[in-house]
Amino acid sequence: MNVHIVQHNILTNNPEENLKWIMAELDSKESRDALLTVFPACTICGYPMFGSAAYTDMQKRAQAALQQLIAMSEHRAFLVGMPLQIQDKGLCNAIVFVQNCAIRGIVTKKYLAPDEQKYFVRGEGVQSINFQGQQIAIGFYEDLKELTKSHAEQPDMIICCGCNIFEYKKPYSIRYRMHKIVENLNASLVFVNRIGGEGPFLFAGGSMALNAAGSVLCQFPYFEEQSMSVDLQLLTACDDEKPEIVELVYKALVMGLREYFSKNGLHRCVIGLSGGIDSALVCALAVAALGPENVHGILMPSQYSTDHSVKDAEDLANNLGVKYDIVPIKDCFDALRNAMKPVFGDRAEDVTEENMQARVRGNILMAYSNKFGALVLNTTNKSEAAMGYGTLYGDSCGALAVIGDLYKTEVYQLSEWINRDGEIIPWNSIHKAPSAELRPGQKDSDSLPDYDVLDAILNLHIEEQLSHDEIVAEGYDADLVSQVLRKVRQNEWKRLQFAPQLKVSPMSFGLDRRVPIS
Repeated sequence: MNVHIVQHNILTNNPEENLKWIMAELDSKESRDALLTVFPACTICGYPMFGSAAYTDMQKRAQAALQQLIAMSEHRAFLVGMPLQIQDKGLCNAIVFVQNCAIRGIVTKKYLAPDEQKYFVRGEGVQSINFQGQQIAIGFYEDLKELTKSHAEQPDMIICCGCNIFEYKKPYSIRYRMHKIVENLNASLVFVNRIGGEGPFLFAGGSMALNAAGSVLCQFPYFEEQSMSVDLQLLTACDDEKPEIVELVYKALVMGLREYFSKNGLHRCVIGLSGGIDSALVCALAVAALGPENVHGILMPSQYSTDHSVKDAEDLANNLGVKYDIVPIKDCFDALRNAMKPVFGDRAEDVTEENMQARVRGNILMAYSNKFGALVLNTTNKSEAAMGYGTLYGDSCGALAVIGDLYKTEVYQLSEWINRDGEIIPWNSIHKAPSAELRPGQKDSDSLPDYDVLDAILNLHIEEQLSHDEIVAEGYDADLVSQVLRKVRQNEWKRLQFAPQLKVSPMSFGLDRRVPIS
């Protein structure tokens, strides 16, 4: 059977705009020559819709789009996804099978994500439809667990409509799962997934088709729109490229940045450039996503900043072609310190004055943002967010946390990957000891364990969800583990006020990991 697969970027809550590209794709020669065209799940309204799914206005707009598609489907067959009211049941996340100006079948999602359960009712799961003499099992990715050798009707073909949120290992697990289904059922398979971004959620694509022998007939690129027709009876396999995880994360973050700006009608950003690796990586990603002309850097040295930090920030800006300003903060900090002297009295300087400097920097960034209409990008990494190592309303300033789901060690890995063909991020920013430079000679290691050890403990606790004793059993010092886990617990309140972050890990703060605040 010749199937036309469409991997596309979908606009959330905009069925009218989605209808345009769906109709254009269905009108293409490739789609017309195919027996069946398949789109990702949630084609018409996007995903996740959250509370907007419950509004009858949105449901009516989606239904109107579906009716237009049905009207143009003479001598055609295709699958589209949408929220659909099912009589005597309620609102379902559905895949609609349209053929020759009529709805031929409806597949409703059974295994709902926690957020979906607030707005959708549980559906029936995988459904089998006879089409062109073949038994086709159609379902959402999450429902395919029901497909086994004991399935009621042995399918000739499986169609999986996905809308899978990206995590750095997920493309590999999806590929493995698709191969196992084909191996178990001896049936050809089509997996179609969307690309694009919806706020912090990113979608990788990676659609694919396998014949009944398990050979990969086509493998779509990650994070790129593409449509292709494939004959599932073919025996010849295609070249099956498997990109590195670090490359997938890079492409995910670049796409996520670009999507966040384009879908919110934004164009320019501003970044505080410290000369350190975090701000350097965010700047490099922003340039890749938006172009150097839309990225502006502000260097804000204090009396504690080293000369090489300013030079590293300037070298980065010059390497990337980014314009920048230097706004020293000493005078602002001194003025604030003097203004507070009558209140503070003779109390010794401490972390209060360090935080005052960070908040001065945040104020400068926000002032530039307001004056020039440039969105502030946050540069905090996951290790810092976990430990509360950063000043609220200072380091936490920014509308989007670009690397908030990357541990510090992963920041180093990605920065080195960006430099694989030559220096973009100054090597000195990568190799020097990290420092907030808020007091003389300050280093991150004064307040935090070595990042290799810290990140390993954090990963075991956050991603692997191990307890104190279980982490100690892995060979880590009990006192150190206690200190790290205590910091993680104590700083939940701070993370709840953090900017939205681009999700690339299986356990992002605020999105996946939700714990009591006290």
